[in-house]
Order: sequence, then C-alpha cells, then structure tokens
Amino acid sequence: MEHALTSPLAAWESFYVIVGSSAAALTGLQFVVIVLVADVSAPASVHSTRAFGTPTVVHFCAVLLNSALLSAPWRQISNVALAIAAFGLAGLGYTMLVLRHARRQTDYVPVLEDWIWHIALPLFSYAALLVAGILLPRESATCLFIIGGTALLLLFIGIHNAWDSVTYIALQRRQGPAAETGEAGKRGEPRP
Repeated sequence: MEHALTSPLAAWESFYVIVGSSAAALTGLQFVVIVLVADVSAPASVHSTRAFGTPTVVHFCAVLLNSALLSAPWRQISNVALAIAAFGLAGLGYTMLVLRHARRQTDYVPVLEDWIWHIALPLFSYAALLVAGILLPRESATCLFIIGGTALLLLFIGIHNAWDSVTYIALQRRQGPAAETGEAGKRGEPRP
C-alpha cells in the first residue's frame, strides 16, 4: 500500500522542486521590489494594498505550500487529499476577502483585467484545488495533474500581478498627478 502511495507523488518530485523554488524566490523578490518602490510611490490605502499587493505574495506562498504538501512523505493519500482540500477552501475564503478589499478601496478603479487576474483566476485555482483534494483518493493521476496545473496557474497569476503593479508604479506614479489625466485615467486610479 505504501509503495502505491509514494509512486504517483514521487513522480512529481522534480516538478514541485522547480515550482516551489520559483515561488520562494519570487516571494523574496516581491519584498525587495516593494521596499525599492516605496520611495517612488505615494502611500496606498490598507484596502488597496490588501486587494492588489498582498495577494501576490499570498499566491506565491500558496504555490510554495502546495509544493511542500505534495512533497511531504504522506503515508496515506487520504491525508494529502484532506490537506489539499482544506488548502483550496482556505484559498477560496481568502479570495473572497480580496474581493471585499478591492470593492472597498478607493485608490484605484479596477478594470476587467484586474477582476480577471486578481479575483476570477484565483477563485478558479482554489476551487480546482478543493475539487482535486476531494477527488484525489479516487482519481489520483488526474487530480495530481489538476493540482500541478493549479500550482503553475497561481505562479503565473503572481508573476502577472507583480509585473502589473511594478510597471504601473514605475510608469505612472513617477509621473505624478499629470499621469491620472492621460492613460492612467483610462485604466483607473493608482494602485499599490
């Protein structure tokens, strides 16, 4: 029984080493970028930071946690399934909090792209983790691909959102109030 359990998880070991390491490095880099741009940008509200800044770090950490969960030496597949399902449920709850912060903040008017990358795709990702966790004991091969795909999607969401925030800050906030009447006015107000 133990060999059957470790075999499907062991086949993913290299994948999770790569993905988990990438997520850890990007998390650290995000902290460095935030410190470096702090002098450039005007202070953002708590709600806008919680809506657009913090989730990027959380998604990177979620990928790291996902990698750790799938690399742990589980004795029964039902244990890892429970952990993945709980992780997906927690992610869904967190994304709902992000939605609440995005709607409450007044520093920036989100556009469709923001709703897709900050709310819709994370909701999809964490829902997929919840479902994959529930089905993992019965459909381990398929669910492991869903979990791996979700890890990549969350990594790409974090990369996109970090890049979007950093380029916005570098290109728009440096220009000051004049930028809000140009292209920034079309896109929305400043974001963290």
